[in-house]
Amino acid sequence: MKIWDKFLTPEDLTVISRARFGRRMGFGAKPAVVVIDAQKYMVGEAGADEKWPSSCGDIGRKAVGSIARLVGSAQRSNIPCFFTLFQLDPSGSDIGVYARKRDLLDSDHWCLAGTTGAQLVPQLNPGPNDIVFVKKKPSGFHGTPLLSYLMDRQIDTVIIVGGATSNCIRATVFDASSYNMRTIVVEEAVFDRIPISHAISLFDMDRQFADVVSLDEALKYLSSFSTGA
Repeated sequence: MKIWDKFLTPEDLTVISRARFGRRMGFGAKPAVVVIDAQKYMVGEAGADEKWPSSCGDIGRKAVGSIARLVGSAQRSNIPCFFTLFQLDPSGSDIGVYARKRDLLDSDHWCLAGTTGAQLVPQLNPGPNDIVFVKKKPSGFHGTPLLSYLMDRQIDTVIIVGGATSNCIRATVFDASSYNMRTIVVEEAVFDRIPISHAISLFDMDRQFADVVSLDEALKYLSSFSTGA
């Protein structure tokens, strides 16, 4: 049973069946892991989430454990990992249209450049084959060198993890699909603040733009590239 099944009506299932949505695209031959905004401001602090205005709480912290397992597996198999950091200038000069929907928060626990909140979570340690870069918009592709990095390495499969599912994960997935890449989302390794947003976003991505897979399935695929396999 999928996490989104409880939200679907019989009429929805008929539409899905008639349109033949949800076919598996499968993994390709040359993968990379793309970690979206796995930063301290996104997961907060156990017992003190009230200090972190954008924290996804325990759900985010649990997902970080799964992300760390995936990243570790990829690194052992010499598969590149790309880490995005969403950071805004403390002046608000680069916040753009986002400011029309949300206040710029003057907080060490938010995503302002140079603050604690903007740092990568300590459970993730980029290796010598990995790249960390800043983004300013939801998609990991928009205004960044991510596509050129992937093209240079002849990547055909992107495994996308991080947060938040309904925002930056979704935007990155749509762009990866638009570039005709095999796009994989690992269910246990993405997270959101609002459960229904998380579930329906996974449904939408799985229906038409990506394969939503289990952590075990993704780990098995990555381990197949190990030199000891």
